[in-house]
Amino acid sequence: MKFTLSWLKDHLETSASLDEILFALTDLGHEVEGVEDPAARLGAFRVARIIEASQHPNADRLRVCRVETRPEGPDGPSVEVQVVCGAPNARTGLIGVFAPPGTHVPGTGVDLKPGVIRGVESNGMMCSERELELSEDHDGIIELPEGTLLGQRYIDYKGLNDPMIWVKITPNRPDALGVRGIARDLAARGLGKLKDMPIVAIKGQFPSPIGVQIDPALKAKGCPVFSGRVIRGVKNGPSPDWMQARLKAIGLRPISALVDITNYFTFGLSRPLHVFDAAKVKGDLRIHPAKGGEELLALDGKTYTLAAGQMLISDDQGPESLAGIMGGEVSGCTPETVDVFLESAWWDPITIAATGRALKINSDARYRFERGIDPAFTVDGLELATQMILDLCGGTPSDVVIDGAIPDMTRSYRFDPARVGALVGLDIPESEQRQTLTALGFRLEGNQAFPPGWRPDVQGEADLVEEVARVASLSNLKGQPMARMLPGVPKPILTPLQKREKAARRTLAALGYNECVTYSFIDAGAAALFGGGSDALRVDNPISSEMSHMRPDLLPGLLRAAARNQARGFMDLALFELGPVFTGGEPGEQRVQATALLVGAQAARDPHGSRRMVDVFDAKADAEAVLAALGAPQRVQVGRKVEGWFHPGRSGEIGLGPVKLAMFGEVHPKVLAAMDVKGPAMALTVYLEAVPQPKVNATAKAALQASDLQPVERDFAFVVDKGVEALTMVNAAQGADKALIAAVRVFDQFTGDKAEAQMGAGKKSLAISVRLQPTDKTLTEAEIEAVSARIIEKVAKATGGVLRG
Repeated sequence: MKFTLSWLKDHLETSASLDEILFALTDLGHEVEGVEDPAARLGAFRVARIIEASQHPNADRLRVCRVETRPEGPDGPSVEVQVVCGAPNARTGLIGVFAPPGTHVPGTGVDLKPGVIRGVESNGMMCSERELELSEDHDGIIELPEGTLLGQRYIDYKGLNDPMIWVKITPNRPDALGVRGIARDLAARGLGKLKDMPIVAIKGQFPSPIGVQIDPALKAKGCPVFSGRVIRGVKNGPSPDWMQARLKAIGLRPISALVDITNYFTFGLSRPLHVFDAAKVKGDLRIHPAKGGEELLALDGKTYTLAAGQMLISDDQGPESLAGIMGGEVSGCTPETVDVFLESAWWDPITIAATGRALKINSDARYRFERGIDPAFTVDGLELATQMILDLCGGTPSDVVIDGAIPDMTRSYRFDPARVGALVGLDIPESEQRQTLTALGFRLEGNQAFPPGWRPDVQGEADLVEEVARVASLSNLKGQPMARMLPGVPKPILTPLQKREKAARRTLAALGYNECVTYSFIDAGAAALFGGGSDALRVDNPISSEMSHMRPDLLPGLLRAAARNQARGFMDLALFELGPVFTGGEPGEQRVQATALLVGAQAARDPHGSRRMVDVFDAKADAEAVLAALGAPQRVQVGRKVEGWFHPGRSGEIGLGPVKLAMFGEVHPKVLAAMDVKGPAMALTVYLEAVPQPKVNATAKAALQASDLQPVERDFAFVVDKGVEALTMVNAAQGADKALIAAVRVFDQFTGDKAEAQMGAGKKSLAISVRLQPTDKTLTEAEIEAVSARIIEKVAKATGGVLRG
């Protein structure tokens, strides 16, 4: 939103400085993007008089001028300088505009310096309008009337000292898209008084020859009210200089008085209007939905094809205007226009936004209508615009024609002065709060507040608090420590699940993984690879085709990230993510999981300087580390029942009975190919909510159970079938004596042709080391042999193996 300071002062009676206004605007929530101050650009140019202009001794087209100027202003001392000037109109007695040395001339981009031109000194410059970027006139220097006060700034003489202010308006403040809305906020802050804007109904002199009719299908929503009137005998010449200057300052090109008036109301009062050339309108105007296929040449010179349902304004011959967005060329006003139809309507914001987006039209009218303007100002805006047209263009107005009714936007919310302190922390007296809301246009009746029609953003009690707080200034907030409500140690704030998330995140980061945060939406193909893609997980209004479904697992997002990194040359990756995944579209059909992905080689080199590729045991070890950090029991089972996106022979599941705690293993090659990842890749997933809570909520680790007695280790080698898993043997040996056996680990495997040649076809050798830790007495040889015998018996029963000879 752009406006000039003088435009603002048409609505705000204030003595505040520009800096005070700029600060207040930002503090009120209208962030100032920039200020164009003519005084900073043209303030050095002052009115001066040529005392004498004589021929240059060394150049036929140059004159040597003695110039009288007053650099300190009209009341300052007179100073005479010598200037060499090439303008054909430079002559004795001419009053013009002088730029002293050191001035930046915007039209040329030159910083003036004293110089010598053809052997004659020159100290400054007499300027043309193009050199000041006021017009393209460069035929001669500026000539001012006789008697113009010397020494005054040219911008003050010309009335150009009008700073342009550019503020950023948030989407919820359509009222601030007009200068009067900005002025109202400043008046509420106390920077002045909002000037009255009397509205006088203009009496029509004849019935309007053009009627209006809204299609019944649109009255309920699309266009509740449409009003207008004919004005005969207007003169559509250039608009006044003051209006052109303001429109130019905000970046608009003046076109004609009628068009400029509609633009002036759009930016001044946030009331878009439109004028039709009445001579080009055949019959009455109809507001109706398009059938589809209609074409309209709009005022921007482009032809638009309308889709079915989009709103049009048509006469008996066809479409005349895109309702609420842009007028049509066929009925546009020209300098020859004599009779006009002035239109003021209220359009549904959603309908306007949908049509504008579909046709890709961004107009000032659409920008305001789709955010919501004041419906109650529809006819009032028509009356004010009629008066301005009569004042600037003349003419005779008809009666007002109107169809529909102004929609009732009346609503009220409870006004509780105590809520400001509770929600914001500002201590503001009730009288001041009421004064603020009244100044903003709210109507207060007891403890109920009625928002004005120009504030569609106010939708609840909290919005009333926001209005009071921003006008009072949130910069008045002072930091204060929160008071402790109860003595003693406060209760924990984090839930058990939040604590688990924190522990899992810290553990994976400590293991060398980099955290990723990906979208919860993925494409249908990727979702199907991981057990999703159903209609229950489909997003109704996706951002893009690549975000059409809620993710059933975190792994697709990590694989996409790995693919993007590999495409840029980063082949060794360790990534993880912690977040929700979805099994359905209803509440409760989601769970939290931690997933990690390993691709490429290990980061650390071994003692021989080589690096090995990651394997399934890396993923298994990291999954176990996360489970340990979550407090999972040490006695867990590892099985092979995994999801289909894991390699069936190189993956596993960690569980407690039927409860699945984690999965780990190599990602299936088909999945890697579909996700464009160069493998192999290892992954692990831990289901945080499935891990059982510890039975005892200990605040510290359990006491160390150390023994002074010497442990005993015994090694066993068994001949088993090739299909026997090492874990089965480890679990069997561990169960031989749970109190005495402290650890069992596999330390050797003998397989292949040589093994089968020695032990038989389909056989292999697995060797385990068993650690016995006595706690009350040293073990005797007989006790050790007894435990060894039980180990052999348990392993034989579980695996069918025999002790290797």
